[in-house]
Amino acid sequence: MGEEEYPEARLTELARSARWPLPETVRAIALASPSEVPQLAAALGNALVSPVESELCLLIPDPEDDREALENVLRGRTAAIGHTVPLNDAGSSVRWARRLLELTPAGNPPAAGIGANSQDAKVLFVDDHLSMLMLLQDESLACALSSRWLGPLAELTPRQSERLEVTLLAWLESGGAPEAAKTLQVHPQTVRYRLRQIEKLFGSALRDPRTRFELEMTLRGRRLLGQIRRQRTRAGRRARAATPGVRPLGVAREARVNGL
Repeated sequence: MGEEEYPEARLTELARSARWPLPETVRAIALASPSEVPQLAAALGNALVSPVESELCLLIPDPEDDREALENVLRGRTAAIGHTVPLNDAGSSVRWARRLLELTPAGNPPAAGIGANSQDAKVLFVDDHLSMLMLLQDESLACALSSRWLGPLAELTPRQSERLEVTLLAWLESGGAPEAAKTLQVHPQTVRYRLRQIEKLFGSALRDPRTRFELEMTLRGRRLLGQIRRQRTRAGRRARAATPGVRPLGVAREARVNGL
């Protein structure tokens, strides 16, 4: 993602022309339908409309966070609210609000968990998805982490690898076999058996705190990427179903490998 700067001088100019008192901190609002920006600016009453990379976005002052008011104004629309930043860092709030929209087709955030099935428009807050955004700020790096740390699983079948991956992640997140068994809804002995397999594959590396941390980060990233890819596939199917009679050329099948 580009690190385009958002000069404070530009904000000052826009604010002066709009008679908008410059606040100390701001947050951005990114909309799935940018054409609605002017209408929402009027509804909010204290928003500054600004073009960023040929698209309109909103900046609002943030002396105090009023999530409920924002959700009420934005209800029925898909929108992402950026994190609160100093005025001279407004571009960062814009970037991450947009990135959250990119990662959440149909307004359904991957961090909501496997099985989330809502297709309704939602108001999303960057503050609620910070770890997801950090893990997925570069999908190629997330894939590189997998290549580096999950090599011991490469010789297994996709089904075997998926079982060990979810077990390892549940164990890393919970800290014990009984807790992991509850998360996975399997018998603790099943988890212990899988953990013995994992220990044979990874050896003493699992006793290293840094390795455990990077493994957990890798597995969380893979889980999030898997959710995003499934959401995108569903969104594509819905889009094709909405245009009967039009058959896209060369549609490729997407294999489901290792749970992704």
